[in-house]
Amino acid sequence: MFTGIIETLAKVEKIEKQGSNLLFVFSCPFTHELKVDQSVSHNGVCLTVVSLNGSNYAVTAIKETLDRSNLGDLSVGDFVNLERCMPANGRFDGHIVQGHVDTTALCTSVRSLDGSWEFEFEYPAKNEHITVDKGSITVNGVSLTVVSPGTNSFKVFIIPYTFEHTNFKTLKPGSSVNLEFDIIGKYAAKLLTMRG
Repeated sequence: MFTGIIETLAKVEKIEKQGSNLLFVFSCPFTHELKVDQSVSHNGVCLTVVSLNGSNYAVTAIKETLDRSNLGDLSVGDFVNLERCMPANGRFDGHIVQGHVDTTALCTSVRSLDGSWEFEFEYPAKNEHITVDKGSITVNGVSLTVVSPGTNSFKVFIIPYTFEHTNFKTLKPGSSVNLEFDIIGKYAAKLLTMRG
């Protein structure tokens, strides 16, 4: 379980193909605090630490994960948003984030607003993928508030702190991002579909 409050950025140090999987080697400021079998969110994708080596750690992304996320687009030198799972006695600063990416979206516009930024995203239209005004959405692992939702699009506003401390500063029109829709909204949509 995560909250969508990013702790730091992790740098891709190495990518190794292993059958249909990819092994990613990352470095981050708290590698020394990680342990094998720990869950860590990478751009909103929950991945398990499989090995540690000095300042680096490794995780494996299987085909299902690669098909649903933007992890397969990563290159050595890229940065991902990183969050460790929430401790049971911690504060819940964002919203309920499972680390289970639903789909990817494309950034369609970025506007500087003299102190903040407006990002617009478009995603494949599906009944279970909904956004509501002032609802929660996770973009590349970041817990954000939806603004101006459309049928398969929405906007978010980014404050300077989030812009500087996440990979939002690297996004531009055409960039692919990971989306996790609000779990409560997904359950509600499923129940309504089942009832016809």
